[in-house]
Amino acid sequence: MIAALLFVLIAAAYVGWHLWMLPPVAIGLRWLLPLVEALCIGLAVLSLTRYLDRLPMGMARFAYNVGNKSLIVLLYLMLFFVVADLLRLVHVLPPAWLRDNWWTSGALLVLLTAVFVYGSLHYHDKQRVQMEVESGKRKVESGKKEIRLVAVSDLHLGYHNRRKELARWVDIINSEHPDAVLIAGDVVDRSLRPLLAEDMAAELRHIEAPVYACLGNHEYYANYYTPGEVERFFADAGIVLLRDSVAATPFGTIIGRDDRSNHHRLGIKQLKERYSIPDTQFTILLDHQPYHLEEAEAAGIDLQVSGHTHRGQVWPLSWITDALYECSWGSLRKGNTQYYISSGLGIWGAKYRIGTQSEYVVIII
Repeated sequence: MIAALLFVLIAAAYVGWHLWMLPPVAIGLRWLLPLVEALCIGLAVLSLTRYLDRLPMGMARFAYNVGNKSLIVLLYLMLFFVVADLLRLVHVLPPAWLRDNWWTSGALLVLLTAVFVYGSLHYHDKQRVQMEVESGKRKVESGKKEIRLVAVSDLHLGYHNRRKELARWVDIINSEHPDAVLIAGDVVDRSLRPLLAEDMAAELRHIEAPVYACLGNHEYYANYYTPGEVERFFADAGIVLLRDSVAATPFGTIIGRDDRSNHHRLGIKQLKERYSIPDTQFTILLDHQPYHLEEAEAAGIDLQVSGHTHRGQVWPLSWITDALYECSWGSLRKGNTQYYISSGLGIWGAKYRIGTQSEYVVIII
């Protein structure tokens, strides 16, 4: 956390210096952009603390949205200036283009506007992904040749993803007429306060199918300050919360692992043994963070659904998640186990998708 904050401060200083140098304006006005940048970074830091909940609701939403958007803007400004400086050092770009230049200032403004308009539109355009899972082990529900599930992850409901947007997501889920809905963690962003203020539990109860979920690391952030309230929220929302526990369904058994934040959570084989799940039983594993995927294969799991990575949310952060995880997004097969790692229906922080997508997964068994 300290290293990330230090990186942000260094990046902000580097970008702030360029913003001070770039526009051909009077010396007093030169300080305007760096000062606005510093204010926005301050709001971003505030949004990561518990003090955000102490602000009036409107101010808290403003601080969260402006602060987190500024971090993505900072990232792209830094990339622009790094590339420009490298081109300047190899004598491809004239130094005059980076100082007292209206043309460069205007081009940068147009470029950023285009990127972030696209990123916002792309975030709100939820992609439908379909995958088929064949297994001779599943229980067959009378009169049905196939089972239809909708899997989502990383809703991150909070100061930015509000009830109106959640209602649209619920309509999308219901339009698929699923037999069940699976949520692979991070329903809550960081705080339950905005969810309770808008009674989002009531909206979640409009899902017209049984809903099963596991915890994510962000539920742990929320529970750190208000122990037990996350569980009460899930119960009020009509969601079956699986925390190192299982649920029997007409199509098989759903195992929900506690999040990796709990260092004492049980292993997958331990869970199968504790609940006497035979290898002949079709099993679905909900595990928020997609680490050690070989464990599900070794335990004979048929389908694992995970989230957490967001695939970095924006390029080039997607390169980092692709390097960190065996599979940071999409489907994977290992032996007889099928995996899907979702990039998330919602998002943490700024609502931009650049080089990644917001999605829901329709699973046909």
